[in-house]
Amino acid sequence: MEERKTAGRVRAICISEKRGTEKHAVAEAKFEKGFGIVGDAHAGHWHRQVSLLSYDKVKEFNSRGADVQDGAFGENLVVEDLDFRSFPVGTILRCQDVVLRMTQIGKECHTHCRIYHRMGECIMPVQGVFAEVLSSGTIQTGSMMTVEFPAKDRPFTAAVITMSDKGSKGERKDESGPAMKEGLTAAGFDVVEELILPDEKALLKKELIRLCDQRQVSLILTSGGTGFSERDTTPEATMEVMTRNAPGIAEAIRAESMKYTKRAMLSRGASVIRGQTLIINLPGSPKAVRESMEIILESVQHGLGILRGSESECAR
Repeated sequence: MEERKTAGRVRAICISEKRGTEKHAVAEAKFEKGFGIVGDAHAGHWHRQVSLLSYDKVKEFNSRGADVQDGAFGENLVVEDLDFRSFPVGTILRCQDVVLRMTQIGKECHTHCRIYHRMGECIMPVQGVFAEVLSSGTIQTGSMMTVEFPAKDRPFTAAVITMSDKGSKGERKDESGPAMKEGLTAAGFDVVEELILPDEKALLKKELIRLCDQRQVSLILTSGGTGFSERDTTPEATMEVMTRNAPGIAEAIRAESMKYTKRAMLSRGASVIRGQTLIINLPGSPKAVRESMEIILESVQHGLGILRGSESECAR
């Protein structure tokens, strides 16, 4: 297996003062903690504060006749000798006084850019990565960037999704999402996203794939959509995105919940793995969410450790 390089040189710094306009190169830029590059229109208090692209990928793309200039892909930093796409989310990037943490790999291309229309492809949606700024400072063209891979004992990350037609329209207060977040936070998880979606299978599948593949969260909990109603399609969406099944978790929830109500047998919730992410469907009510988390959370954390490689299988 080829060893990944852990140091590279900044070849270009690019910003755009207005959204919808192409980025242009600057000699240096100021990075603000929790915000991004000062003066760049795409900076903000979110997880995609800075975009990065490997110079080597751009060079290879240009060798096929693309002839794109720095910033044409919408990237902020172009760095030589670092294959960002091969690094896991959570990787720390240090450059001068600036510290960045990778938060997402790739992005969905909603509207194909002029590069795509000319070349039939664009490398940013696949090769680009995004980061948040952990420490402020200034980066100049030519600065060296070093890489630190995330520790195996770092906190697990999580996302929570409430499935509710009324909740997504603001017609009903979501109590299940906060209940999931509260339980996860108390257990030491870093909850990075909270979503409320209508009961639409295609939309849930899209978000599950994004959270697993691009954000690489450790755990996704969903609430709702597990019953017999025609629009209850959460288990179907979950099963359709899995790479491996993990049925014991859903079975444990149903078995223990039967002690409280016989109607627990009607829950169709699933539990699966996609890549390095565990996805678990919980019932829709806040009370059932809390009861389910009490049943599974300790064992789930052990399973996530095995999935990550920080814990080993153990036999009785």
